[in-house]
Amino acid sequence: MAAAEAEVSNKGVILKRFVTGFPTEADLELVTAVVRLAVPPGSASVMVKNLYVSCDPYMRNRMSEHNEASYIEQFVPGEVLATFSVGRVVASGHPNFKSGDLVWGMSGCEEYTLITDPESLFKINHPELPLSYYTGVLGMAGLTAYAGFFDVSKPKQGDYVFISSASGAVGQLVGQLAKITGCYVVGSVGSDEKVNLLKTKFGFDDAFNYKKEEDLNAALK
Repeated sequence: MAAAEAEVSNKGVILKRFVTGFPTEADLELVTAVVRLAVPPGSASVMVKNLYVSCDPYMRNRMSEHNEASYIEQFVPGEVLATFSVGRVVASGHPNFKSGDLVWGMSGCEEYTLITDPESLFKINHPELPLSYYTGVLGMAGLTAYAGFFDVSKPKQGDYVFISSASGAVGQLVGQLAKITGCYVVGSVGSDEKVNLLKTKFGFDDAFNYKKEEDLNAALK
């Protein structure tokens, strides 16, 4: 067996059961499988060694059983959780990727993932930046913030911008983009600690704890 096709252990996190309420450790399980570092002959799949994986709030919705159609599919009990990740290609049948390439995209919460649909995989063209950025500011959260703010909201300098869930992965980035644009930025969050974070670290002009406000309109004034 060639070295490039060696079999190695592959630790991963699976969903043991559908979740109700807050997730607990009992809902998940760390398992070890064996994976061959190769792609099926003739396929366009890509085998990736995951270097960083993202843990995002939207994953909680995927842990519940969906009785109605949702914008995203539910996780399947017994299968490895899917998430955005940064990785290095170790084997490829796709013409756009070669062994050694750094990539980001949807992968698994595991050491190695065989990606059968590499159309959702992207090369990292700026490896001089911290790779973890591609699970945040340069990944899903950053793209969501940028597109939502500039392409949908279309802000102008001097606009007043209100952001709910302002300390979240997307919210805090929208706030910083708004400040760069020259807007007056107000955020709402669920604790005094987060209020302080928005003002002292993320540069918001003002912020409030919505749990302490009886009237949102009054708070915004």
